[in-house]
Amino acid sequence: MGFNVMTILTGRNEHSMPHGSCRATRAAARIAALLLLSALAPGAADAATANTTMPVTMTITAGCTVTATSVAFGSQSVLASATSGTGTLGVTCTNTTPYNVGLDAGSGAGATVAVRKMTGPASAIINYGLFQNAGFTTAFGNVVGTNTVAGTGIGTSQTITVYGQVPAQSSPAPGSYADVVNVTITF
Repeated sequence: MGFNVMTILTGRNEHSMPHGSCRATRAAARIAALLLLSALAPGAADAATANTTMPVTMTITAGCTVTATSVAFGSQSVLASATSGTGTLGVTCTNTTPYNVGLDAGSGAGATVAVRKMTGPASAIINYGLFQNAGFTTAFGNVVGTNTVAGTGIGTSQTITVYGQVPAQSSPAPGSYADVVNVTITF
């Protein structure tokens, strides 16, 4: 002998119900029975959980990178007066990291940080200087604590302007003149 879901849910025997409501009541009873059985299914009420923690770590070490744009003096015919130009250095260091940026004398023969040399046709030269200030009074060199630019990293790029000047001098032969200056960052 089984149980009658309709009798359990409605409290009435299906034979004692009016004829039209029997079909709707049976559908409702079936849905209710399915919901009841799914709630009583093994494991539904017995579900368990367990927890733990997952460490996530990273170590930041002091570091710096540097980029440079060129210092271009443009086109000139005679070097009877001083010509200036600027370039920039982009310094990115980890936050709170102290740094020093320096520029060497360049690749021109006989160049110093006080008098750098661009070389052109037939090894002709144009003297020029690179400076830390717009007044062209503080040479930009590579001796830490003497002629480098010091700063402290902020975690994003910082811009340092390099001021260049070609002083008045004898004009060499026409042509392209160039130099390569190495940028060093010490941190």
